[in-house]
Amino acid sequence: MKAVGLTQYLPINNENSLLDVEIPKPTAKGKDLLVQVKAISVNPVDTKVRAPKDKVESEPRILGWDAAGIVVEVGEAVTEFQPGDEVYYAGDITRPGSNSEFHLVDARIVGRKPQNLDFAHAAAFPLTGITAWEALFERLNIDQKGADAGKSILIINGAGGVGSIAIQIAKKLAKLNVIATASRPETIAWCQKLGADEVVNHRNNLAEEIDKVGYQNVDYILCLNDTDGHWQAMTKAIKPQGTICSIVENEQPLDMNTLKSKSAGFVWEFMFTRSMYQTEDMAEQSNLLNELSQLIEDGVIVTTCNEVVKPIDAKNLRDVHQRLEKGRTIGKIVLAEWN
Repeated sequence: MKAVGLTQYLPINNENSLLDVEIPKPTAKGKDLLVQVKAISVNPVDTKVRAPKDKVESEPRILGWDAAGIVVEVGEAVTEFQPGDEVYYAGDITRPGSNSEFHLVDARIVGRKPQNLDFAHAAAFPLTGITAWEALFERLNIDQKGADAGKSILIINGAGGVGSIAIQIAKKLAKLNVIATASRPETIAWCQKLGADEVVNHRNNLAEEIDKVGYQNVDYILCLNDTDGHWQAMTKAIKPQGTICSIVENEQPLDMNTLKSKSAGFVWEFMFTRSMYQTEDMAEQSNLLNELSQLIEDGVIVTTCNEVVKPIDAKNLRDVHQRLEKGRTIGKIVLAEWN
């Protein structure tokens, strides 16, 4: 079967950084589904895993952690799906990725594809949807049904993939006052379109920026970019007894003492935790993807897909990786259809 993979970890402008390859078609066993992949999307995790390093793979390594497609086989332990089902999912970082014509994935982290979306637009949702959902409702413990209505959240990098879905979920489900950050006219407009109450510039002092729009501090902060660079501003902006959640690893030690006097908390969100550690509640990712599907079908949540590139091949994937590395994309870029 066709796939896009790598054997060397090279700069993305090197044509050997991602290659068109042929690999064996797998078979579904146990709790796995075999999915015919119709569309994929690219996330920062793809570029981080592919980043240059002194390592060579003996067999092509397949990346990709977002997909939508059709179930073609089910393992003997699977009861939730059957061949012909249309699904979407983000996969498991410890296993081969979804940049292949057919892909094995554990049924417990798979959801039913929204019926009102084609495969391309559905593929934009899983990784960012799971990340935003877990960050807001499980890490920050915000009430999903609006019991925390009127509280404030600062979402840093609102126009990115996770920010684009987090703005919608925080506003429409949790009923929070949403302050998003963006620095360009087009990203500001994007955040406003998705429902942000205020948009401030993350290139300026964030504490001063939120003060300008009427907030001395905020109840929650979701950091989706440069934890190190924003740390001082976040610890100043968070309310006493508030909580900060980040999805971006730090490169330098973070001074936790700045949170002590406020009794404020800091938590991480990593959407691969459940699959990586085979947690007892692993199937919660399937449940939340199904909930997200219903919200999409009901028109509560709108697509975050901003561009569809065809076909799925190494050349187009290299181009999308390069654009993502520049850090100026809005929403999600999706690739669809195999040659």
